[in-house]
Amino acid sequence: MPSFDIVSEVDTHEVRNAVDQANREIGTRFDFKGTDSHIDINELKATMVSESEFQLDQMLDILRGKLVKRGVDTGCMQIEEPKTVGKTARQEIVFRHGLTSDMARDIVKRIKEKKLKVQSAIQGEQVRVTGKKRDDLQSVIAMLREQDLELPLQYTNFRD
Repeated sequence: MPSFDIVSEVDTHEVRNAVDQANREIGTRFDFKGTDSHIDINELKATMVSESEFQLDQMLDILRGKLVKRGVDTGCMQIEEPKTVGKTARQEIVFRHGLTSDMARDIVKRIKEKKLKVQSAIQGEQVRVTGKKRDDLQSVIAMLREQDLELPLQYTNFRD
């Protein structure tokens, strides 16, 4: 029986490369001269440091541009509120990875509401969808792409 998996993954290597490119651009831009503006990354959590919230907004735009060029969906970014302490402003960005159990249940519920001839099962941080026909599986993918979900989804492990 044909099947595929619904996952939400972030390529951490591409995220690191995008942060490195953004740091290089920040270091060469005239409006950041003389400031200690930079982006630190630890696992899937990035911290932007600058002197003002306006500069943090500019850094966020630079980072988004670099992520898009590297093929990373910016929908996975959870942007925290900026915090200003003294002369430094900080803002944290968390790159969400994997489906939460609530999100997986929501996906299964949406699939069942459409009454398609497929079965869906939650397996850890992914949802496996199986059906008798490939067309049914493709209609599930099309339906999920139309939905407004908070995380970007990838469809992997497609088997006939």
